[in-house]
Amino acid sequence: MNRDTRLSDVLHVLLHLDKVEDPVTSEVLARSMGTNPAVFRRTMAGLRKAGHVRSGKGHGGGWQLARPLHEISLLAVYDALGRPNLFAIGNRSDHPDCLVERSVNALMADAMAQAEAVLVKRFGEVTLDTLAPASPEPLSAHGRNTTRA
Repeated sequence: MNRDTRLSDVLHVLLHLDKVEDPVTSEVLARSMGTNPAVFRRTMAGLRKAGHVRSGKGHGGGWQLARPLHEISLLAVYDALGRPNLFAIGNRSDHPDCLVERSVNALMADAMAQAEAVLVKRFGEVTLDTLAPASPEPLSAHGRNTTRA
């Protein structure tokens, strides 16, 4: 099963961006997420639109935080990513007229909605500054080049 790691990946990037002064290129940040620059830019587009990050093109360009971590909630990042699915559990739909299948699906849908509501509420209570370690490793500690390309 493939897992959607965008939320975790983006949080990692945002916490690192908080510790750098100069913009960091898409190439460098994409490597830290294990993806390519085009996918990275698409992933970050919602965060830029929401005003959490800014990006510049050309020499000296790259990504920077647009606001301090204490002003960004985990929920805001989740929303900016388009609220990716939190759970991989799905319902059967082979026999939509089956009363057992309908009963199971209704229970599962309700339970999943309740669980998601709890997570979303918690996401709203957490700001990114509370996730940042006191002494984080720089991006270069991940074996990646952090100079502009």
